[in-house]
Amino acid sequence: MRSRQTPLIAGLVVLAVLALGALAVGCGGDTTTTTAATESTVTTVAETSTSTEAKMYRIGITQIVQHPALDAVVEGFKEQMAADGYVEGENVTYDLQNAQGEMSNASAIAQKFASDKLDLVLSIATPTSQTAVKEITDFPVLFAAVTDPVAAGLVKDPAAPDANVTGVSDLLPVGSHLELIKQLVPDVKTIGLLYNSGESNSVALVELEKAKAKEMGLEVVEATAATPAEVLTAARSLVGRVDAISVLTDNTVVSAFESVVKVCTENKIPLIAGDTDSVKRGAVAAYAFDYKKHGEQAAKMAVKILEGTPVKDIPVEYAENLLLSLNLASAEAMGVTIPDALKSEAAQTF
Repeated sequence: MRSRQTPLIAGLVVLAVLALGALAVGCGGDTTTTTAATESTVTTVAETSTSTEAKMYRIGITQIVQHPALDAVVEGFKEQMAADGYVEGENVTYDLQNAQGEMSNASAIAQKFASDKLDLVLSIATPTSQTAVKEITDFPVLFAAVTDPVAAGLVKDPAAPDANVTGVSDLLPVGSHLELIKQLVPDVKTIGLLYNSGESNSVALVELEKAKAKEMGLEVVEATAATPAEVLTAARSLVGRVDAISVLTDNTVVSAFESVVKVCTENKIPLIAGDTDSVKRGAVAAYAFDYKKHGEQAAKMAVKILEGTPVKDIPVEYAENLLLSLNLASAEAMGVTIPDALKSEAAQTF
């Protein structure tokens, strides 16, 4: 009996061992396949995460004073950046700083931006651009609302800018400005030039204006103001000495523009400006640029920089589209009769 059962039991044991081996091999195959699939899934997720993660660009904006024209530069810049795919809060952040007319503040802002290692700085107006260029040397500085970038020491050659600095100039054609004064004040002989002699932006423009006035047989009388608080006194110093007052794109004078309007209105002296917002605030007229479009122009240059074009390959650009603005109420208050031809030409009338 035992002799018959032993071979049978032994056979059953062998079969059981073989079955367990096959099962183990099957499980091992499944485990290997599962592990490989898991690793593949992890890799795919990682690759997808990397490919969809967008860079967040950081742009600093430094502005010399709160002023409608300069504010319009910021507005135009941001809007055009968004139109070109750089949307605030999504793939770009802005650090907007205002120096409030103080050079010490402008320097502190530039130093902060330099230490922040931003992707780009937009510097609005000459004083802030000068401090930005002085402090920032290892990433791009893009200036706007700068009359003469060469005289300001920002670039040596506008056609071939230095390694990290380029921008948009708002150089005003002073010939058109003076011709406008002659059309509005036909008997004009002497023009008062009101500006800040400490701002290179203004000095450069005034020098051009003086040279052009001389060519046109006009005399000039200068009055300067170093701070907004001095503007009223400077304007009053021109009373009885000039036939018209010219204020171009001087940040100090424009920040206290109502003082000039008051003096001109009280003394019937025509006031002609260099920007549209000053006309809205009380000047008789201006041939000026649309500063919002100026900001848009700067934004298009910024996009080139962020997309990899070397700054040295982006020449300085100049503002476009000179427009005439008129303020009819101010003209009447200051004793000016506006010719019908100018009324027809005006792009904006206040």
